[in-house]
Amino acid sequence: MIPLSFSSYKPLDKFSPSTSPPHSKTKTPFLLIKSQIKILKHIKVFAFRPHPKYFSRKNSSILPFKHGIPTSLSFYSNSPTTKPTQNSRVSFPVFPLNQSGNRSKSGGPKLTMMLEMCRRPLEKCFGGGDGGDGLLWHMDLKPHSSGDYSIAVVQANSALEDQGQVFTSPCATYVGVYDGHGGPEASRFITNRLFPFLHKFATEQGGLSEDVIRKAFDATEEGFLELVKRSWMVRPQIASVGSCCLVGAIADGILYVANLGDSRAVLGRRASNGQAVVAERLSTDHNVSVEEVRKEVKDLHPDDAHIVVYTHGVWRIKGIIQVSRSIGDVYLKRPEFNRDPLFHQFGMPIPLKKPVMTAEPSIVVRKLQPQDMFLIFATDGLWEHLSDETAVKIVSKNPRAGIAKRLVRAAIDEAARKRELRYDDIKRIERGVRRHFHDDITAIVIFLDHSQVSPNAGVKDQSFFNCTSVPVDIFSMNEEAADGSLHTFP
Repeated sequence: MIPLSFSSYKPLDKFSPSTSPPHSKTKTPFLLIKSQIKILKHIKVFAFRPHPKYFSRKNSSILPFKHGIPTSLSFYSNSPTTKPTQNSRVSFPVFPLNQSGNRSKSGGPKLTMMLEMCRRPLEKCFGGGDGGDGLLWHMDLKPHSSGDYSIAVVQANSALEDQGQVFTSPCATYVGVYDGHGGPEASRFITNRLFPFLHKFATEQGGLSEDVIRKAFDATEEGFLELVKRSWMVRPQIASVGSCCLVGAIADGILYVANLGDSRAVLGRRASNGQAVVAERLSTDHNVSVEEVRKEVKDLHPDDAHIVVYTHGVWRIKGIIQVSRSIGDVYLKRPEFNRDPLFHQFGMPIPLKKPVMTAEPSIVVRKLQPQDMFLIFATDGLWEHLSDETAVKIVSKNPRAGIAKRLVRAAIDEAARKRELRYDDIKRIERGVRRHFHDDITAIVIFLDHSQVSPNAGVKDQSFFNCTSVPVDIFSMNEEAADGSLHTFP
């Protein structure tokens, strides 16, 4: 097998802390805004007020103002019969109004120039333009050895904690979805290490197997533990960083699905009648909100009456975390790492005497069948809003190109609906604040075209090897794009 190269990834040790300083470009040019509004007053054909859809009857804290400056504006005509434009946060009528209150057919070049002077700075300050989601990244469609795949991710946290990647070669396809918590370090570490470990152990043992996957997970866990030990004295909080880890691997017509935590893999397969497409869950949610998982955790800790605590409306291990398996979360696995005063805020009833979480993956092995059509790998941010059946229906009834983006969009639509908002409202909310509406979401869709499977074709051609990873941080990537210095991903 051809050696893999992951040299494009940065070592975790060089990553900055989770809390990034405010970007210099986000400072609002108050004087510029003031001058543009003065121009509007002189024209006397506009009035502006917050768009009513930016308020929620259930959540009165959603305000369109920050530091006394409106963060979301729609510009209205003075005519009571003219409806506001809803496609863009900042919009201008094409024609001015005449004395009778109707739209004039020609505004004159001077007025057009004045309007353009207003539009460009205001769009730069408040957003607008193409109306896209600045915190969403997607890759419409790329080939793998037995079909196509699509990826999308949306950032809600101040620093993107989700990561996802797909490695393709003529003889295997690897899929990884990593949902970090407590910071982005663990999910980024897994992105750098897990696939190389899979390749290394598969080469040594002559192919993929359950044992190869377990060894790769163990090596990744041990590698992150070593990083924590090196960083502990300087950054004790890194001991509380962890990540769910969902991996799929396809080789020789066999599908392997391994997971820690509550990210989920769902298969879409054609029903026996040949018409409907049904959903089949392939992974286990390691979340103590599931009764079976709570029982499993309690059985492992019979001497700890507080091992699972119901707090703030949800079940949590030690009242802290919902998932029972992960990479990282060292302070809940190694007693020596939870003695720092930093962790006293969690108020654990008794000191840890043994690990309360594990990094032992659940593994499912399945021989792919002709009726198996596609696979959806996604973090819990998607499944919080979409059922398995809904996600499979969306994929089966829509074109392949951009299908992962369509899934993410459907989840955000549902998150917005629950708060009596629209997607257009959600996408204008800043990262960090947006986390109150939905989580980071990563979705990868793998299509299975069985007629294309060719395990041995082109094995010696290194051009057939490709690894696509989501950006480390979408906000930072889009800021670089605005400067014309966007880093390109394979």
